[in-house]
Amino acid sequence: MRIIYSGSRILCFCGLMFAAVLSGAAASSEALKVLYVIDGDTIKVLMAGNKESIRLIGIDTPESKANKKARKDAARSGSDLKAIVGLGKAAAAFTKSLVKPGDLITIEQDVQPRDRYGRILAYVYLKSGKMLNEEIIAAGYASVMTIPPNVRYQERFLSSYRAARQRAVGLWAVPR
Repeated sequence: MRIIYSGSRILCFCGLMFAAVLSGAAASSEALKVLYVIDGDTIKVLMAGNKESIRLIGIDTPESKANKKARKDAARSGSDLKAIVGLGKAAAAFTKSLVKPGDLITIEQDVQPRDRYGRILAYVYLKSGKMLNEEIIAAGYASVMTIPPNVRYQERFLSSYRAARQRAVGLWAVPR
C-alpha cells in the first residue's frame, strides 16, 4: 500500500475513517453470491469461500415451518398454526421472487455483526441498489422488528410498514 501525503486528501480520508468508526457501520463492497433463500428474512450466501446465513436486520416474517416460534406466534395472535405457516410461506415466496440463487448482493452491517445463532446480521442490497429488507416490508411481507443496537433504519422501516398496512398489501391483504 502506498500512502501519499497531501493535505486535503489526508483530512478527507481521516474524516471518512472517523465517520465510519463513529457509525459502527461495516459495509461490504464485495459482492456475495446468493446460494438460496432460507425463509422470508434469512438467506444463505457464499462469503470468502464459506457458506453463511444472513439474517435481515429490522424485519420479521412469519415462520414458514411449524416450529416453536410459529406456535408462539399463533398463540400470541390468536391465529391457528396452519395460518401462520401459510403466511410464512407467502413471505418466503416473495423473498425468493426478489433474490435468486446465483444473484450477487452486497451487505451493510450495523453495530452487532452476528446474532446468538451465529448468523450475520445485515442490510442486504440487491444489484439494483434497492435494500432487500425494506423491499420486503414495503410489499407487506414483514413486520418491523427492532433489536438494539441495530437500529440504523428503524424510522425508514416503520414508514414503509405503515404504508404497506394502509395500502393493505402482502400479508396485510389477507383477511384476519
